[in-house]
Amino acid sequence: MEGGRFTVAGDRIEAATMIMATAVTGGAIELDGIALAELPEAQRQVLSDAGLILTSHDGSIRAAVGPGGLRAVRARTGPHPGLPTDTAPQLAALLTRAAGTSHVFEAVYPRRDTHVAPLRAFGADITADGQEIRIHGPARLRAAHVRAADIRAVTALLIAALAADGTSTIGGMYHLARGYGRLLPNLAALGADITTTAAEA
Repeated sequence: MEGGRFTVAGDRIEAATMIMATAVTGGAIELDGIALAELPEAQRQVLSDAGLILTSHDGSIRAAVGPGGLRAVRARTGPHPGLPTDTAPQLAALLTRAAGTSHVFEAVYPRRDTHVAPLRAFGADITADGQEIRIHGPARLRAAHVRAADIRAVTALLIAALAADGTSTIGGMYHLARGYGRLLPNLAALGADITTTAAEA
């Protein structure tokens, strides 16, 4: 048996989360360490449908909201190369700022709706009906004091807090340790003002 060299692909869930966190504020981002082709096809499609412009540059991803702004979409989660269920809550948070009524159907993890009630606390017009989540926007989000029950809800609430007026408090941030290596430092590098308490770090 002979040795070899290979490059570990970037985390596509963290990459999609970073893209949506940037897009909700109207910003632009370039992500190194992951190629556009490494995002699932349906992930790329739903972000494009929502009004983002995604381009590849020297093995990195560039993403920005297009001139038409964020648009409502219909999306359905599914196994690879479908839309990852682990990005559906973040997508719902992004779509609170999109024009029109969006529908996100959760076909993989039917009980994934713990982010819905906390997003309403931010002022989002969002409801869950069985496996389908409906989001009407754009909503003007306001600061809120909320608590997340799981890792994907935390990221959805972070995205909402970035877009909201004022200072928000999010409990349950410790869930991030289960799956994100540098999400908070990376958001801070983009200009997000985030602090954590000792209990939440």
